[in-house]
Amino acid sequence: MIKRIVKMSFKPESIEAFKTIFESNWQKIKGFDGCQHVELLQDANNPGLFFTYSLWQSEEHLNNYRNSALFNAVWSSTKILFNAKPEAWTVNELLF
Repeated sequence: MIKRIVKMSFKPESIEAFKTIFESNWQKIKGFDGCQHVELLQDANNPGLFFTYSLWQSEEHLNNYRNSALFNAVWSSTKILFNAKPEAWTVNELLF
């Protein structure tokens, strides 16, 4: 299982446009082969700061999504709204 966190920062005037893009596409992303879960989180104190949290069956599934027409369509319309470079992490769960 792969856990992916992506941090994105948006211009204040672009927040609603991004939310619309995500709302229009999240079911398609969730339905992509290998995607187990996807959610959008908004910072409680900075409304222009968002995170996506997704679970993937494997790194191969994640890479297939990242190389897909769906990703390219969503990313191309999203990246023009950024006010900072996005950051992404693939993380492992630690159980104690």
